[in-house]
Amino acid sequence: MPLDLPLADEQPVERSDAARNREALLVAAQRLVDQCGVDSVTMDAVAQEAGVGKGTVFRRFESREGLMAAVLDRSETAWQGAVIGGPPPLGPGAEPMERLLAFGHTRLRLNLTHGALIRAADRSGARSFAAVSFAAMHVRYLLTQLGVTGDIPLLATALMAPLEVVILEQQAGREHIPVERIEAAWDDLVRRVVNG
Repeated sequence: MPLDLPLADEQPVERSDAARNREALLVAAQRLVDQCGVDSVTMDAVAQEAGVGKGTVFRRFESREGLMAAVLDRSETAWQGAVIGGPPPLGPGAEPMERLLAFGHTRLRLNLTHGALIRAADRSGARSFAAVSFAAMHVRYLLTQLGVTGDIPLLATALMAPLEVVILEQQAGREHIPVERIEAAWDDLVRRVVNG
């Protein structure tokens, strides 16, 4: 009787009870983040909120940083879904310039909203490389659609840099610059790059 082993690049199938526990833990962690803030969320609190043992939390996520990275990943996945198949102007159906501006505004606000979560996940280097790569690839795609010439990968990086948490928190937090002003400045930068 042959063994049914997964291929090298296949993820093992998750048991249904394990999937339920994972979802319950992520929902509990997100609820605690929303209620108490990222810095107040402990593995014990998440276990208690989800109604499971603390060992279950550690088995699923290995560390607090791993748990915070998984919570952040849920938000990233939802945002990516909106970019890929959501309504315009962020999703398909709008002109490339409208999509690029919508990308910047939503990324800016998402990063500001999840700044503490991003920092908590980043401590372990766990922020998804795929999430960052997706955003860069999308900007490069839109710049190409807009007919921008030059070093597209570096131009995309230049456009994404002002949307990073460390910069946004400096501007919106310490310097008290209104988000709308930051958005307007980013729009101006985009138009300068596009109109070259």
